[in-house]
Amino acid sequence: MRSYLHPRDELLLAIERIYRYRMTTTSGGNLSLREPDGSVWITPARLDKGGLEREDMVRVGADGTLEGTRAPSSELPFHLEIYRRRPDLGGIVHAHSGALVAFSLAHEVPNTHLFHQSRDVCGDAGFAPYRLPGSAALGDALAATFAQGFNCVVLENHGVVTAGATFQGAFRRFEALEFTAKTVIKGRLLGTVRYLSEEQIALAARQVTGYEQFEPADPSSAEKELRGALGEFTRRAYRQRLFISTQGSYSARLDSTSFLITPYRADRGTLDAADLVLISGGRVEAAKTPSRAWRSHEAIYRRHPGVGAVINAYPVNATAFSVTGTRLDTRTIPESYIVARQPGWVPYGLHFEDHEALARNVSPSQPVAILENDGVLATGAGVLEAFDRLEVVESTAEAIINCRAVGTLAPLSEDAIRELEAAFLK
Repeated sequence: MRSYLHPRDELLLAIERIYRYRMTTTSGGNLSLREPDGSVWITPARLDKGGLEREDMVRVGADGTLEGTRAPSSELPFHLEIYRRRPDLGGIVHAHSGALVAFSLAHEVPNTHLFHQSRDVCGDAGFAPYRLPGSAALGDALAATFAQGFNCVVLENHGVVTAGATFQGAFRRFEALEFTAKTVIKGRLLGTVRYLSEEQIALAARQVTGYEQFEPADPSSAEKELRGALGEFTRRAYRQRLFISTQGSYSARLDSTSFLITPYRADRGTLDAADLVLISGGRVEAAKTPSRAWRSHEAIYRRHPGVGAVINAYPVNATAFSVTGTRLDTRTIPESYIVARQPGWVPYGLHFEDHEALARNVSPSQPVAILENDGVLATGAGVLEAFDRLEVVESTAEAIINCRAVGTLAPLSEDAIRELEAAFLK
């Protein structure tokens, strides 16, 4: 996707996100962006990641000249060496995410066969041996690993480096790999993590992508209001780490035959009302590409007139249940059972091949489903209710995982459940 942001702003916005969500430390990590003329913009050395400004970014000309008021990151040598050996790359992210550092300490790499999205975005991850930070030797080791064709590389006892043809691509890979690592860690606390075969991953690519387009009329006030609400809750889902930048689908019903849905691979953190895609009578708003989940959402709306919003999401704790096959029992606290009920289970691939079957797996009495190796699906009467259910499911999943470090989970009694059902679920 083409960016119209200045390199200073693109780097600043990314490092702000990475630091805000604790995917690096005040002093750790560095980002760079290469322009077509060969110049490289990079984050500065020895400055607080939580207080950077656009003027702090440093431009390194193709001839080595520096432009800016700060010194470039001490890791500039490995950025330049990776770009030299991989001329197809235009952006690099290096950070010290806790989950990815854990893999680097164990001298392992996350298996991206965990999700079809991770496999598609990241490919296989490579591993580079430890070398002194800032040294030419580190640049040689990293660049040699990237030269083998990897776009994500875990550094022994150091962290991770991801790269892409664009800076957005590098950032997208970093988020996807970090999410994969976190989910594996959480999943191992629950049980045995299950990975997808190449054949299973290929199912996602075989989804029907063709559709008829239409030119919509000027939006009504109702559509404008719905676009505003859906856009805001999509951004909130990103801020709450229920989505990552390009993963997670959110839709809301406009009328009996129309709904709005998030676009394919657009940044969920900055999504605007105008970016949302209108689906009407099975046709797609012209010049836009909807989330690939749109046919599943359409089937749910068609089967369940009371459903007004649908979310596919990948919150880490709930998704850990999806990759282990562990039952997510919501009989924990009253809110969990009242809001989320007992989530259903959908085997992997069903939502790619049989949208109607997926729609049969949710209902007013079972509004949430865990999708095997593909996160969570939540429905609601409106945008807020669906979002609330998703948050409650994730909070419940986190509490259950944490409970394992404390003691044995003691669910609500059958008498308590009957009492809740009589009082709140009539």
